[in-house]
Amino acid sequence: MFQDITVEELLEQRQELTLIDVRSPGEYRDFTIPGSLNIPLLDDAERAEIGTTYKQVSFQAAKDRGLEIISAKLPEFIKQFEKIDSRKAVYCWRGGMRSRTTATVLALMGIRVYRLTGGIRSYRQWVVKTLETFKPKPRFIVLNGYTGTGKTLLLRKLAEQGVPVLDIERLAGHRGSVFGQIGLKPNNQKTFEALLLQELLRFNEQPYIVVESESKRVGKVVLPGFLLDAKEQGIQLHVEMPIEARIRHILEEYNPAEHKEECLSAFERIQRRIHTPIATEIERQLLMNHYAEAAALLLEHYYDPRYEHSSERHVHDDVHLPIDDPNDGVSKVTSFLQQLKLQQKGP
Repeated sequence: MFQDITVEELLEQRQELTLIDVRSPGEYRDFTIPGSLNIPLLDDAERAEIGTTYKQVSFQAAKDRGLEIISAKLPEFIKQFEKIDSRKAVYCWRGGMRSRTTATVLALMGIRVYRLTGGIRSYRQWVVKTLETFKPKPRFIVLNGYTGTGKTLLLRKLAEQGVPVLDIERLAGHRGSVFGQIGLKPNNQKTFEALLLQELLRFNEQPYIVVESESKRVGKVVLPGFLLDAKEQGIQLHVEMPIEARIRHILEEYNPAEHKEECLSAFERIQRRIHTPIATEIERQLLMNHYAEAAALLLEHYYDPRYEHSSERHVHDDVHLPIDDPNDGVSKVTSFLQQLKLQQKGP
């Protein structure tokens, strides 16, 4: 027989378990426990059909139809689990029929499996409750800078060197600006919060976390208040880069030649906030595929003034880091962090 496991027990054994979401692919794409595999008991169309049968006919008719569908696909379904060597834990929405059926069938076939009690709903409740009372222990080192200074790339390179990094834009699936969705798949609030909590817990015993300065909303998601407070109270590093290098980095990051229509659509959302002659010129440059010229105008007349306005609140003792490129930034940030460690240790 299978064994039930609570969210707390699952998290304690997370490194030893392969988590398997047996809900439909659509449910899985919407929200899942980070790192889970999807082996659906029913696909999206089958789930919809059974739901309709339940509403329009009866619960028993829905069960009978479900059994008919599942029976035909059981051999292949079981084979997918047999390919996984590690210990397994399955879950559905509420820990009900789908995960119970899966766990029961696997147990009958001699495959040991856990079932998450309460399903992914219990996990979501745990995430919400934990974030409501979460207090970060590390000091936040916050990267500030004009648009195009490569702050996100700098975070990635720091993370590759083992520096504790909280990449909020990666967790959100969005770069944080009106053009931030281009080439990316934005996450919803539930997915973002699950990924965020996972990262916060991973780094919570570190002395510091490096993070990029972000507004309260990044794409589709809203940052929790404690995270905004921790960033506001952190050490502010201001990355400074020549505008030519910023334009070059923007073109490399966004690749506008491959996303022309998306760029034009994004520009339309801010066009009325820019002085009309300048906005008209930016649109003309975009239509002519002159992306460097368009980027330069956007920086000068939109993004840089907005950043200067928002940065007026920063205090006088912030640290300024002039850099030539992200690689130079990695060297200077790691040097700063090393000095910070020595200061914390004291004489």
